[in-house]
Amino acid sequence: MPIWNPWHGCHKLSAGCQNCYVYRRDESVGRDASVVTRTADFDLPRRRGRSGDYKLPPGSTVFACMTSDFFVEDADAWRPDCWQMMRERPDLQFHIITKRIHRAMDCLPDDWGGGWPNVTLWCTCEDQEQADRRLPVFLAVPARHKRIIHEPMLGPIDIEAYLDAGTFELVTCGGESGPRARLCRYDWVLATRAQCVRHGVAFHFKQTGARFVKDGRLYRIERRLQEPQAARAAIDYTP
Repeated sequence: MPIWNPWHGCHKLSAGCQNCYVYRRDESVGRDASVVTRTADFDLPRRRGRSGDYKLPPGSTVFACMTSDFFVEDADAWRPDCWQMMRERPDLQFHIITKRIHRAMDCLPDDWGGGWPNVTLWCTCEDQEQADRRLPVFLAVPARHKRIIHEPMLGPIDIEAYLDAGTFELVTCGGESGPRARLCRYDWVLATRAQCVRHGVAFHFKQTGARFVKDGRLYRIERRLQEPQAARAAIDYTP
């Protein structure tokens, strides 16, 4: 799936940010990931190739701001142009993953209404503290498509009260990658899946993470195998 990074860099906000892969990669090339800068790909949704066709083909699912946060304060001046590009491309499905759902209401475009059909908002809740802080806010944000992501999943998370609202389309779980990765336990993943099943909400196990505990045994899993191993568990659920 295509990725559109209109800006790069972010500020660590909560426990899930501790081992941020963007900081890790930037550090390896001597770059400061806390400095938010507009990228050369800012206008990617508008770009066309020599044939005149869009570089992001119609029908594509596009993940935005994967090396930043779409609602980061530093990008407030640039965000209206991004909304305009999403408005111009109703033929694309834009997905926005954020830890800053508390800023969403102040950052939505004036014609957002109940949400645009081509934009999906994802709220990251890596632990119970953030679930209880962010999900009540997320429930109040108008959007056609809402999803929850526990990544990196840092503990057991009870979201049953929030699933009761019938608002969320999907819950995704994933462990943490990288050399300092914290544990992800299969029991936590299964518990979240069980909650989704009880409430008829789709569930996806995205990746194991680098340090994965199953049946009391710790597995150290290479990055390239983390998603395939999660897929092999075959626990995804579609109502």
